[in-house]
Amino acid sequence: MFLKFIPVFIMTLVMQVGLQAKPTIEVQVQNVPLDVNAKPAKPQEAIEQTLSMIKPDAVQTNHIGDIISRFEQSGLRIAGIKMVKLTKDQASKFYAVHKDRPFYNELVNFMISGPVVVMVLEGNNAIAKNRQMMGSYDPEQAEEDTIRADFAESKTRNAIHGSDSPAAAKDEIAFFFKSDEIMKRF
Repeated sequence: MFLKFIPVFIMTLVMQVGLQAKPTIEVQVQNVPLDVNAKPAKPQEAIEQTLSMIKPDAVQTNHIGDIISRFEQSGLRIAGIKMVKLTKDQASKFYAVHKDRPFYNELVNFMISGPVVVMVLEGNNAIAKNRQMMGSYDPEQAEEDTIRADFAESKTRNAIHGSDSPAAAKDEIAFFFKSDEIMKRF
């Protein structure tokens, strides 16, 4: 390791006590070591918030703790959490983006079949990390050790939902949480 010393200027303002006090400035020069071979610091990753929802199938089969543990072990933090039972109107509005798809009615009926756990997750690149941890919506196609590979039953009963973009995360978080229900933890 090759170290160089760089001068650091320290300025202090000294006030002399007396009737005609005049400020004086003292300058000190110190040599501070600098590692010229050091690699530049990585840019700070973005702290994001995202919505994650444990669906009725995973709640019914008691996988809430397993799923939350995975998020926390990955470095994501829970900034808000609650268990709710969606009404048909709420589920229809939440999944309105899929309204014209053939699975829409089945999805809405599934989402009102039991309670869900909604969470605001936060951390470095939380949206992408959450999506990666969830795995493919089809558990048959999901990578090994993802939430859907381990806990989902089918394409519809697929254990978990997660926001897919910053805009969706903002809207979905606001759908379930008031601002005072979210505690920033980073």
